[in-house]
Amino acid sequence: MSYLQVNHLYKKYGDALALKDIDFEIQKGEFVVFVGPSGCGKSTLLRTIAGLENASHGDIQLDGQSIIETHPSKRDVAMVFQSYALYPHMSVKDNMSFALKLAKRPETEIQEKVAKVSKALKLDALLDRKPKALSGGQRQRVAIGRAIVRNPKVFLFDEPLSNLDAALRVEMRIELSRLHQELGATMVYVTHDQIEAMTLADKVVIMAQGEVAQIGTPLELYHQPANQFVATFIGTPKMNVLPVDTAINSNDALNVNFNGDAHIQLNPDAFEASAADAKAIGFRPESLTFCLPEEGDLKGDVEVIEQLGSETLTYVRTLSGETVVVRADPKYTPKLRDAIGVKLDPSCVYLFDANENAVNIYGEVSHV
Repeated sequence: MSYLQVNHLYKKYGDALALKDIDFEIQKGEFVVFVGPSGCGKSTLLRTIAGLENASHGDIQLDGQSIIETHPSKRDVAMVFQSYALYPHMSVKDNMSFALKLAKRPETEIQEKVAKVSKALKLDALLDRKPKALSGGQRQRVAIGRAIVRNPKVFLFDEPLSNLDAALRVEMRIELSRLHQELGATMVYVTHDQIEAMTLADKVVIMAQGEVAQIGTPLELYHQPANQFVATFIGTPKMNVLPVDTAINSNDALNVNFNGDAHIQLNPDAFEASAADAKAIGFRPESLTFCLPEEGDLKGDVEVIEQLGSETLTYVRTLSGETVVVRADPKYTPKLRDAIGVKLDPSCVYLFDANENAVNIYGEVSHV
């Protein structure tokens, strides 16, 4: 039985539909991330689960009970905000213990919980400080600690790391992952950062324009995108997508002509019958290799080179004017303005129909 269940949820602001038929389940102990571009509805969905927004239609159940009409304070969820939302006049200790005092918990219990959580979050030496004397990372740890001491059924995180610099975001991301493993808690996390989604989540809910675009594990979303939006949203750099001119089944092969002057032969068993009507072809930067121009599935000139140390990103302007990104071994990098060929790995090609749905037939994804 699912622990947190969202059933056909809708949210309207006047005539504008912010959430449309949201339907999914979360199991106890899962770390689930809502991710998507700005304005996709992910924060609205989280706030509706918390009770800070009222649903227009649908139901939300927690631990077998509907909470759609339950006051936010009675839902047994704890929310961590992007802005920390700490009381500036209170010490770290008082901020963390405030909700327990409101609940009239015994003083010994409050002290024990604050001491335990502050030690786990490396805040035990900061308990007497006010928020203004803390760094951004320390403030966020206090906000997280304040949620943990309540021991809620579900933790809700609304872009908690977005105010931190890059180094602190990585540090706090690792800290959150460790906390989830130690607590075994059910966590729901909103972010626009796909790296946070891929590294933290057991399950990812990708949203677009108020709807769920796809739900799956990080690897499933990366290797088995349901549509062109998911394929290009997940992955940095994003998947290369080029227009298909024709896709013809002949002699046990699917011959795809694309981008005006490119051709590749694919195994038709890897695609649905509708692949013959494909309108776009996709391939990730790491599935491409360089070769001589006359040997390439694509041909073009090197336009930009980004050397990142462990890898090199090369941007190739094809003969038709499209740009293709190649993630390559830094030991071999062509020079700017070189004429170059690019070969595609046929086993790593995606085809999309006129509705931008993937027509690939997917097998099992390895999670090793």
